[in-house]
Amino acid sequence: MKKFSTTTVALIAILLTLAMPGAAAQEINVRGRLGRTVEPGGWLIHAKQKYLLLNARRWQGEPWFREGAEVEAEGEAKPDVITTHMEGTPFEARTLRQAASAQPQGGANEATRTAQAAGVTRVVVSGDALVQERPDTAVVTVAVVTQARTALAAQQENATKTDAVVRAVRQAAGAGAEVETSGYNLQPQYTYRENQTPLIQSYIAQNSVTVTLSDLTKVGAVIDAAANAGANQVSNLSFTLRRDQGARQRALAEATRAAVGKAQVIAQALGGRVVRILEVQEANAYARPVQAYDQMETLAVKSRSAQAPTPVEVGSLDIRSQVTLVAEVATGR
Repeated sequence: MKKFSTTTVALIAILLTLAMPGAAAQEINVRGRLGRTVEPGGWLIHAKQKYLLLNARRWQGEPWFREGAEVEAEGEAKPDVITTHMEGTPFEARTLRQAASAQPQGGANEATRTAQAAGVTRVVVSGDALVQERPDTAVVTVAVVTQARTALAAQQENATKTDAVVRAVRQAAGAGAEVETSGYNLQPQYTYRENQTPLIQSYIAQNSVTVTLSDLTKVGAVIDAAANAGANQVSNLSFTLRRDQGARQRALAEATRAAVGKAQVIAQALGGRVVRILEVQEANAYARPVQAYDQMETLAVKSRSAQAPTPVEVGSLDIRSQVTLVAEVATGR
């Protein structure tokens, strides 16, 4: 018996389905809740099974057309239609309306009456806001790099200098600062000669120490203390805002007001007004300035060449917020 691949079997099944008389359109009534689908721009009616609305755009301007709304529909099931993801039974509605039990009692409210009388459209707008704050925390990472003929000698020299650096930066940073070892590395250095096995010439040991402090006026003193104690690299100097909730909330509120303002401007230009906000999405972006020394420049050379303390300029942090909303607008046209 001849065997077919899985792809071939699936293709044969689709062709047979299209050829079957039972694949013809079927007139049905559907009642369920509206929901989104993975189909591009698609909508589903969730009943006992899923029905994919093929002509959803016809009703998307209605005030009741939203995710979760209970609806009633009459139309034809189209089992012969093949969609991108085949999510739900393809269904072409002849009529689609809000379910009777889901309609408000005692008549429509003012917003609904306005929408019914004037016509409704939807607009998608976004609002951006930027709040600048002075950072309250500095993070400084310094390193001690030593080189010796043997691994043990490089390690011992590095340990001695690192211990001195830790004691120096603790004293310079003051109470409340956090000092910790953040990285250690030991690597051999090779010499290469043509047609010969590489030989180990020396070893380089590197130990990094990270200092986190809230008194930003002491950042320069911490760097100078580290250099005088034996550190010869600054691999990171950054500023951040630990207590940022208030600034984030202000940025979010401003972005929301900006988005609502845009929706109102659009509505007025169309001769109408904003009826309601249907959907809101918020996204944050947090930018922090970083000042870093060149890792190849040694702090020891800097400290010997200048008597003045290391200057550190603290910039502002930008806290950004963006809000996108979908508004329902009665156009009056």
